[in-house]
Amino acid sequence: MSKTTIIIGAGPAGLTAAYELVTKTDIKPILIEQSNDIGGISKTVVYHGNRIDIGGHRFFSKSPVVMKWWQDILPIQGSESKDEILKDIYYHKKHNRVKLPENGPDPEKTDRVMLIRTRLSRIFFLRKFFDYPITLNLKTVANLGFVRILKIGWTYSWIQIFPVKNIDSLEDFFISRFGQELYKTFFKDYTEKVWGVPCSEIAADWGAQRIKELSVSKALLHALKSIFRRETSLEQKNTDTSLIEQFMYPKLGPGQMWETVAQIVLEKGGIIIKDSEVVEISIDENKVDGLSYLTHSTNTITKIFGDYFLSTMPVKDLISSMGNKVPLDVKAVSDGLQYRDFITVGLLLNKLKIKNETKIATLKDLVPDNWIYIQEKEVKVGRLQIFNNWSPYMVADIEKVWIGLEYFCNEGDELWSMSDSEFTQFAINELHHIDIIDKADVIDNTIIRMPKTYPAYFGTYSQFPVIREFTDKLENLFLIGRNGMHKYNNQDHSMLTAITAVDNIIHGENSKVNIWDINTEEEYHEEK
Repeated sequence: MSKTTIIIGAGPAGLTAAYELVTKTDIKPILIEQSNDIGGISKTVVYHGNRIDIGGHRFFSKSPVVMKWWQDILPIQGSESKDEILKDIYYHKKHNRVKLPENGPDPEKTDRVMLIRTRLSRIFFLRKFFDYPITLNLKTVANLGFVRILKIGWTYSWIQIFPVKNIDSLEDFFISRFGQELYKTFFKDYTEKVWGVPCSEIAADWGAQRIKELSVSKALLHALKSIFRRETSLEQKNTDTSLIEQFMYPKLGPGQMWETVAQIVLEKGGIIIKDSEVVEISIDENKVDGLSYLTHSTNTITKIFGDYFLSTMPVKDLISSMGNKVPLDVKAVSDGLQYRDFITVGLLLNKLKIKNETKIATLKDLVPDNWIYIQEKEVKVGRLQIFNNWSPYMVADIEKVWIGLEYFCNEGDELWSMSDSEFTQFAINELHHIDIIDKADVIDNTIIRMPKTYPAYFGTYSQFPVIREFTDKLENLFLIGRNGMHKYNNQDHSMLTAITAVDNIIHGENSKVNIWDINTEEEYHEEK
């Protein structure tokens, strides 16, 4: 009889594992998904024909395995997308971008296609735009003022001469990398807005994982190189991830990738059980032998058995579901793990108040940013996405502007506790206050709440090895993905953890070390 793998969660990691199993083995995957959606936080929400990408997902990776994986599911466009046609610009020729494949699909004729998009993210601070990453050019100097620039230069030079000896917190990491003044100007307030606690209370691991390759010298060197040469390869092998100039993007948003993968898994014999929450995991000695899930629509509990178990559910919930088989010290660490929750407000507008002052041609002269980091202290909004610039097919009416306002909060706090109507009006008023929109231009709005979006690097995070040691001893249990490993993985790294876990199953490898090493060993995923 063929074997079975139970996969908890139908997000990028869970679906990648299922796809690997149905295409490489005769092991049957059964996915159990708590919601009625596919894709986890990488899903696409559709509201009145307009599509929302929760958090913004660039499809780019330094891993050739992942880049090929994506393109095998959704091939790259071979001709102009709607906005390129309407602008009367064959963008990829005029801007010397990626050469499109001659036989690639036409996004105007088919949905199963990956677009090539230009990356532009900027910081909105002091009611002005700054490059991201920050570049020391004339505009930056003019925006910040001569005195602040002198302080930035002095404190950066000081830290190069007298480096931080012990990097114990995220604050130490930022100061060691950028100097005191640049940290206070561009990193401190925004990071604390994201996490809700001081940078001094966040482990340095977050910085080492998320922006390890970013530095002042690399940003300046990249800006200098860009004057003389534009990166035209999609792989951008010699460009740090934070500085890439282009990326792939599914025509209908990130959820399209995972909905397509789910369909392939089903066609090849896999099973996806939605609207079902894992409530109990049974352990027999050093193995998991089964689990029980509650189907919300019928209020019934079902027990299921398998040979292998892959978990992408939050570690806190995983340990809780194991009951009294968990040692007290493991449970104590698990109970202390913390998360940051996320709210997106979608706004449909006639126009934005901010103007396109760049040299980048856009439809209706819209600002060209994919997302904008909101650094203004007097508002709670953290980032602003402009969905028109991710894909013109995300917007039902290309003449309108479709944006997403991103808020970071905790379940039960002041923001989370607002009613939907209160929160959307609050968000509209914030953007109006900082002169990004005129609230009279708002046509429609919606709100999406996502709990446990970001595993936090504080609380009992420093003791996480206690949990890892316990779960690693369960031979047929593999923790994968962002929440599954309590690691702030990007989408591609979550996929690599799943691919590696399936390889381990295929080769009978019980060790989990190679899974945990993904997005830890710098050379493995960035420099290699």
